Parts: sequence; C-alpha cells; structure tokens
Amino acid sequence: MSKTTRATQALDKAGVAFTAVAYDYDPNADRIGLQAAEAIGEEPRRVLKTLMAEVDGKPVCVVVPSDREVSMKRLAAAFGGKSANMMKPADAERATGYHVGGISPFGQKKHVPTAIEATALDEPHVFVNGGQRGLQIRLDPKAAREALKAISAPLVA
Repeated sequence: MSKTTRATQALDKAGVAFTAVAYDYDPNADRIGLQAAEAIGEEPRRVLKTLMAEVDGKPVCVVVPSDREVSMKRLAAAFGGKSANMMKPADAERATGYHVGGISPFGQKKHVPTAIEATALDEPHVFVNGGQRGLQIRLDPKAAREALKAISAPLVA
C-alpha cells in the first residue's frame, strides 16, 4: 500500500504536519470508521469519518466522529440551507475521485464547502481517511480545519 495519495500530497503542499497510519481495512465492516478506530487502537471520537452530502442540492463534505451520526437538520443549518441529504455512494465517488471507504476530505477532485464537527476541535489529535482504504492520517484538528477552509459547527445528533 502506498502512503502517498492525493490527500497526503495536499497536506504536504499546505504545510500541515501529519503521520500516515496503515491498517487492515475490512470491506465487510458495518461501520468503516469504527472498524478503523479499532484497527489502529484509537478512541472512535478521534477517528473522523468523511461523508459527502448535499445541502439544498449542492455538494458538501462533512467530517464527524466515527461513533456519531450526522443530523441533517444541523448540517443544513451549518451551511445556511433548508434541507440536507447524504450523497449516493456512486455520486460521492465521482465527486471526490476516491472510493467509498477511502474518501478523504483532502485532495478531492473539486473543492467543496466542508464542515467539521465542533467537538472534534477539542481533541489533541484526530485521524481522517488518507485517500485510500486502509490508510488513516493523524493530525491536529485545528490544522485540518484551516487547511480545508472548513467551518466548524455542531453537526451530530
């Protein structure tokens, strides 16, 4: 497995310090983020899942702890919209250039507005997907927010 992906290249270009961590990806896991947390021995609240959604029909990227669920009402409100829904997996793959299970908020094909769960910023470090299945990136959550030009808001139910 390569530890160089579009995500790691984007972080290098942005000057963000990170550590790449490989793990055994389980394609049959019910919840990919929770499986990743267990595989790397980290608290699920620190392993953030990257989800692609739409607010009022426009694509957005959502980064939340793997043990939590996104509130569509809060997500819409965070972007000043009226309604939100999750993107279909095939649409998320087309929009990001990544496969489901390997979608990173960094290095996506096209930059879209991004929101990070506010409580994640309280952690000393977090993990996000590194752009391929079985690769997590450990970094400072505030540095992640800055590099993504993301908003932070309460997004989970």
